Amino acid sequence: MKINQTNLAGINPYKKQVNKVVQTEKTVKTDKVEISSAAKQLQETSAVTLERQEKIDALKQQVQNGTYKVDPEKIAKSIVNYYFKS
Repeated sequence: MKINQTNLAGINPYKKQVNKVVQTEKTVKTDKVEISSAAKQLQETSAVTLERQEKIDALKQQVQNGTYKVDPEKIAKSIVNYYFKS
C-alpha cells in the first residue's frame, strides 16, 4: 500500500524546534550573587586575628635577629601533657 501526502508543501516539521531555540536565545538570564550578613562578618578581620599577626611578626623578627630563645623545659612539659594527660 502506498500513501501519498497531498497539500503538505511548505510545512516544516522542525519549525517548532527552531522557534524554541530562537526563544531561548532571546531570553538572556543574568547571574546574581547575594552574600549573607554572616558571610560578610566572616570576611572582616577580627581583633584576635590582628593580635595573632602581631605576635607572629614579633616572633619572625626575633628569629631573624637571632634573639629567639627556646625553653626546653616548657617544651618537654607540653609534650608530657599532650601524650600522658590527655
